[in-house]
Amino acid sequence: MEYLHRHIAGIDGSQAQLFGYVIDNSPEIDMDRTRPTVLILPGGGYEMTSDREAEPIALTFVGAGFNAFVLRYSVAPSTYPVALLQAAESMRLMRENCVEWHIDGSHIAVLGFSAGGHLAGNLATSAGDAPLRENGYNPDAIRPNALMLAYPVVSSGRFAHRGSFDALLGKDKDDAGLLRDVSIERHIDEKTPPVFLWHTVTDDCVPVENSILLIQSCKAAGVSIEAHLFPEGGHGLSLGTAETAWGGRGNVVPCVQSWPRLAIDWLNRLDARG
Repeated sequence: MEYLHRHIAGIDGSQAQLFGYVIDNSPEIDMDRTRPTVLILPGGGYEMTSDREAEPIALTFVGAGFNAFVLRYSVAPSTYPVALLQAAESMRLMRENCVEWHIDGSHIAVLGFSAGGHLAGNLATSAGDAPLRENGYNPDAIRPNALMLAYPVVSSGRFAHRGSFDALLGKDKDDAGLLRDVSIERHIDEKTPPVFLWHTVTDDCVPVENSILLIQSCKAAGVSIEAHLFPEGGHGLSLGTAETAWGGRGNVVPCVQSWPRLAIDWLNRLDARG
């Protein structure tokens, strides 16, 4: 496996870090193999990016035959659209280097956790189109082929995780128009790729209503969505195992531990359909 590291400059002078886990091809199997790939966006309320939602997730997907990339995007004091543009640049790099990195450029999924889920939704839907165009990107060229969300921040309305939006927007946190622009459920349309989503009903940080609003928007727009709502567990569960538990103790929730297998099966079905 090749381990890659790239720096991605932010328009505000900040720097993001893109880490890649690229599976080597073997002459014993197929030297020309390309693989489906996942871009992982950890959560952290746009104030940090969580270790627990980074490499452990990447290695889970590598173990299932996917290339995986983790973007440590810029957070506060960086504000919108800095992280969005860094995610777009990550997609551009991955598609531009498909041959060298053994990537199937038509099968790149983005997987976001919590606030990283908001960033993933921003990248994959029309919510981010205007800022992308204004900064030289063709939104359709860098849009992922699938959108995966784990306990995502979605809505800036009644069920908002206000801290995420405060950190994302900074001094503009009370701008009603901008808040509408970054409320993901308002921007689901025919260009939105298929969606996989999971959340716990008892999430006491980002209410499950965020995911329910997204489900409703996808249904209304005719966007394919597979959603799993688990009966128990708090926020930020990652894999729900001891490997990703806070301090090695908390956040072990057996009922959510099936989500990686469900997500991988879903991706494989999408890939089979082409």
